Amino acid sequence: MRITAKPARSTLMTEGPIARQLIAFALPLMLGNLFQQLYNTADSLIVGNFLGSDALAAVSSSSNLIQLMVGFFNGVAGGAGVVIARYYGARDIPRLQRTLHTMMAFGLAAGCLLTAAGVTLTPILLRLMGTPETVLPQSISYFRTYFLGSMAFVLYNICMGALQAVGDSRHPLQYLMISSVINVALDLLFVGVLGWGVAAAAAATAISQTVSTVLCLIRLTHSDRDYRLNLRRIRFDLPALREILSNGVPSGLANCIISIANVVVQANINAFGAAAMAGCGAHSRIEGFAFLPVTCFNMALTTFVSQNLGARRYDRVKKGARIGLVSVMVVAESIALMIYILSPRLIGLFSQDPEVIAFGVMHQRTTTPFFFLLAYTHAMAAIQRGAGHSAVAMLVMAVCWCVIRVPYVTLAAHLRPVLTSVSSGYPVTWTLSSIVFTIYYFKTDWMHSFERHKARS
Repeated sequence: MRITAKPARSTLMTEGPIARQLIAFALPLMLGNLFQQLYNTADSLIVGNFLGSDALAAVSSSSNLIQLMVGFFNGVAGGAGVVIARYYGARDIPRLQRTLHTMMAFGLAAGCLLTAAGVTLTPILLRLMGTPETVLPQSISYFRTYFLGSMAFVLYNICMGALQAVGDSRHPLQYLMISSVINVALDLLFVGVLGWGVAAAAAATAISQTVSTVLCLIRLTHSDRDYRLNLRRIRFDLPALREILSNGVPSGLANCIISIANVVVQANINAFGAAAMAGCGAHSRIEGFAFLPVTCFNMALTTFVSQNLGARRYDRVKKGARIGLVSVMVVAESIALMIYILSPRLIGLFSQDPEVIAFGVMHQRTTTPFFFLLAYTHAMAAIQRGAGHSAVAMLVMAVCWCVIRVPYVTLAAHLRPVLTSVSSGYPVTWTLSSIVFTIYYFKTDWMHSFERHKARS
């Protein structure tokens, strides 16, 4: 059964000016991500200044594992959001409702599993990472407390993915801003005033995340739109669960694979000493802030493609894809030009050591001229995720950015032991992934998979 009632124009991206809709959707996402970057930085500053270097090391030692977890569940939530966006665009409300409630059931189950696994396996995982014994007790305390808040974290990402899938990026921004303020305030209270230690910092994060989750749930359960959530209807629908997992798991695995590959590349950077580590680390932080507009625009592009394919607006999908690809490349290369020119000053914000600045500038000026290829690859992946081909995006990025990049960097650094050998691995593999995505885009019928899926079901 197909419901054709027309939704509010503010959330449906199948009509109206394409560029304006993409920008209007991406801006709140960018502000939200910027806010999150800032409060994560404030979190570390508070721990480091009030509890000392050992406490900061304890928090930092768990950051890689947390990033893997964040990447995986962001991918799963994003993949589930693709399914919701498609049915929302198609005005297929029964399937949208089944997907939404199955998505929530999956979140509850995943939150319970992650909490149990995290609390139980924390000491083993931290020792496998080589966490120093001097900071291990504090690391265990921080990580276990963080995992106790897993349910809130998972549900927030799922609720946020559902809202973004129907074109609502404004409310998630508001909730993130509220939780960010709460997190910093609780950090100052628990750590700065009461001196409760690193576990209290993790508790502050869990509490603030719970607040944002509750706000998202209130929004979904009290909405008068087609995507209203009914808590009594939360249950697994097997066809919907298969579709969620087929779209979400590849995206989550891609995030994890890329993170693991970056750890290996980082090991090659580490071989050049502390100054190289500091210089490249400074560039990574700069790149994280600088690439926010591109990342958020690509999230908007995924939702746009999903909704319009659901509505069978194929010409609009093609036009939106062209606008998105050109836009992200222009934005990325404009950012790259500014970074290239200001590179010594930007690296100098993190360290005044001439050797650190030299390594950082070299790494930055080797990679930034090719930022347009990085943006192009991410935009192509976003388009394919929106079309339901998250497995394609995963395979291309896993092969190019992991299977090829890791041995390339390792071999290049061995044959020519200078940092530029490692740095060159990024543009080389960005170029390769861009070529593969372009061939797939123009040589396959990637836009019609949704209709074939519906015909089978």
